[in-house]
Amino acid sequence: MTTRRVASRFAVGGYVRNLPDGRVEVVVAGEADEIERFLAAVAEHMAGCVDGHTITDEDVQSFGSFEIRM
Repeated sequence: MTTRRVASRFAVGGYVRNLPDGRVEVVVAGEADEIERFLAAVAEHMAGCVDGHTITDEDVQSFGSFEIRM
């Protein structure tokens, strides 16, 4: 929920979901500077909960909104 709330403040689309191994996957699409600002805001809000992260730059489909997936 936190990631989705943060996303609502930015012009990004995509999704967040919990993975079976305990990691969280965030897929985000938008302009590069907006994505960077979004990721920085997520990192700030989740600072005490995140042990590490990996960022990959891939072509993803365009998303109209940001959602939580199961």
